[in-house]
Amino acid sequence: MYQFSTESEKRFQKLIPQFPNKRSLILPCLFLLQRDQGFVDNQGMEYIAERIGDPISLAQVHGVATFYTMYNKKPVGKFHIQICANISCYLAGSDQITKQVCQKLGIEKGQTTKDKKFTVDEVQCLGACGFGPVAQINEDYHENLTTEKIDQILNQLLQEKA
Repeated sequence: MYQFSTESEKRFQKLIPQFPNKRSLILPCLFLLQRDQGFVDNQGMEYIAERIGDPISLAQVHGVATFYTMYNKKPVGKFHIQICANISCYLAGSDQITKQVCQKLGIEKGQTTKDKKFTVDEVQCLGACGFGPVAQINEDYHENLTTEKIDQILNQLLQEKA
């Protein structure tokens, strides 16, 4: 059975008084779960429903987790590259950025490299429409991307130790 890490448990205890409406605890608890294990699965959702307690049900936690795209439903690589494919970014060339990243890493959209270092996903909006094309790598945004810029970023990440 899943349980929060020591650090996440401390954060959870601090969150409880900040959110008197228990439903409001679902989002930050899902974030804690994802930080601990890298993704949000059914077992983790069950744990969160139990930890928050009545009146929160597994169905409510599942509904929130599956509605928001910021929660990974399966394991992702050490570097999760999410490239915006919405209209603003697409018109600015996000399709070329995606193509470049996939070619360089030898994978297709939605896949993870064999060494589990990179996952590439297209997403529908990263909320930076005036700065496209945009990619989010883990928690960092990279705006006004060009094929040269993304290549430099990837070269830096490729040199990091696993």
